[in-house]
Amino acid sequence: MTSNGWLQIALFFALIALAAKPLGEYMAKVFDRQKTFFDVFARPLERLIYKLTGVDEAHEMKWTEYAVAVLLFSFVTMMVTYAIERFQHWLPLNPQRFANVAPDLAMNTAASFTTNTNWQAYVPEATMSYLTQMVTLAYHNFASAAVGMALAIAFVRGIAGREKNTLGNFWVDTTRATLWVLLPGSLILALVLVSQGVVQNFRPYDTATLVQPLQTQTTGTDGKVTTQTITTQSIAQGPVASQEAIKMLGTNGGGFFQANSAHPFENPNALTNFLEMFAIFVIPGALTVTLGRMVKSPGHGWAIFAAMSALFLAGVFVLYWAESHANPLLHDVNQAATAMQSGGNMEGKEVRFGIANSALFATATTDASCGAVNSMHDSFMPLGGLVTMVNIMLGEIVFGGVGAGLYGMLIFVVVTVFIAGLMVGRTPEYLGKKIESYDVQMAMLYVLIFPFSVLLFAGVTVLMPNLGLASLNNAGPHGLSEILYAYASATGNNGSAFAGLSANTHWYNLSLAAAMLIGRFLMIVPMLAVAGNLAQKKLVPPSAGTFPVNTPLFAVLLVGVILIVGALTFFPALALGPILEHLQMLAGKSY
Repeated sequence: MTSNGWLQIALFFALIALAAKPLGEYMAKVFDRQKTFFDVFARPLERLIYKLTGVDEAHEMKWTEYAVAVLLFSFVTMMVTYAIERFQHWLPLNPQRFANVAPDLAMNTAASFTTNTNWQAYVPEATMSYLTQMVTLAYHNFASAAVGMALAIAFVRGIAGREKNTLGNFWVDTTRATLWVLLPGSLILALVLVSQGVVQNFRPYDTATLVQPLQTQTTGTDGKVTTQTITTQSIAQGPVASQEAIKMLGTNGGGFFQANSAHPFENPNALTNFLEMFAIFVIPGALTVTLGRMVKSPGHGWAIFAAMSALFLAGVFVLYWAESHANPLLHDVNQAATAMQSGGNMEGKEVRFGIANSALFATATTDASCGAVNSMHDSFMPLGGLVTMVNIMLGEIVFGGVGAGLYGMLIFVVVTVFIAGLMVGRTPEYLGKKIESYDVQMAMLYVLIFPFSVLLFAGVTVLMPNLGLASLNNAGPHGLSEILYAYASATGNNGSAFAGLSANTHWYNLSLAAAMLIGRFLMIVPMLAVAGNLAQKKLVPPSAGTFPVNTPLFAVLLVGVILIVGALTFFPALALGPILEHLQMLAGKSY
């Protein structure tokens, strides 16, 4: 841990906090349909889209209609993505002539990008054509992020509404999220990334001659060793910058290359690394200000921002601390190796970014449901890996995905207000609305779906040696961590991985796809039910027993509820995974 590293972390957080107010107020105007400076560009295009699609922008939807629109839109676009993957060999913009994607992998990928997960069980530059990357995957980077923002705004309208039974219009909300926020932001970021060396072209891959030939050996089933000399290397490229921009701004995370943001064509230098991290957090952070403005309680928005910030800063501190220490097992094996790790654990990290920026990136990407990585989480120290896993297991609400983080946090706000009401013996109230049994039931259903999916799939997988355990590269608690992380990442729509799990199998492709769909669409139904019920309520004037939701005390209680729910749910599994691995590492054993 160095002062320079802490300075970079402090600068990152300060810029996020500074950007939250102007961007948050801008988005509040966008979704309240007030005038903005960008209307001159976006409004004519918006009208054209409505005219071509037959959308009535004045039509308001009940929560049930809003949910049906989300589900139908997502299902249709997922099936189109699946079809293009299955037929990509015969489609244009495929200079490498990649084959059609296998059915189970195509379904996994279609579900992944539709749900804003961007889990990739394949090598992108060796599997997906330029057409597939742009028309389906990059498209979903915009669409899934816009859907998340629309759902968050629908929830906010439910809180702000007074005796209404509608939450807005899904088609209008997604259109405005795309045209006013995601497209202009991505265009600016993509141009900046290109200026820094991120590639953007349609060229076939280049072939380079190696200065020094590489020899590889393989052992056949008969025990015979075959030596092969490699003299050339294929250098992948393509329309990277355009996908990289929305991958970060939309908290998607799917890389154009397998190495993701550790690849120099995606993330060439320290500036691009900083900008990509900033892009991950800027919209989720600003949406708290949007909330405060739309519900006419700016202090409430900042209280939620403070709760998110406290969890984020705690995570980055622990992860940075863990990775700044050398692996104690290296001392017993090799004194020279210990000397090499005197600055901390550099295994799996880019020397361009170092430990501080790797820790910051890992914390941000798992806090924000992004999944992009600039280092390999599988190579982290056990406690470092624990932080990334806990960030996801809290429900991806520490800033969270674009939109999804806000509505997930608001569910916990409902639970917190309910608990606070019980503590003082009064009917719980949230911004003038009584929280009743139906609201709490739906909120708890939302909270329980996530651990149910993670623990069920992980439990079934560890009981299947041939289907589940055969894909592990590590045994013992680290192997369990790889499985837990995979299903937490899928259900939490994060998309990052420990990377020690060979997940491109029938079982993992299909079970992870199911987990992604559960984590996205099964959870939004109770969330919208809460929003719809809140919208219909009358406002109750505050009284002496009303618990204020715009104070530091509220932020502390909110953080406490989140941590208690997370600990009660996942601590036994974590104790058998990264916590046990850490204790056994101290005892001299590794996996």
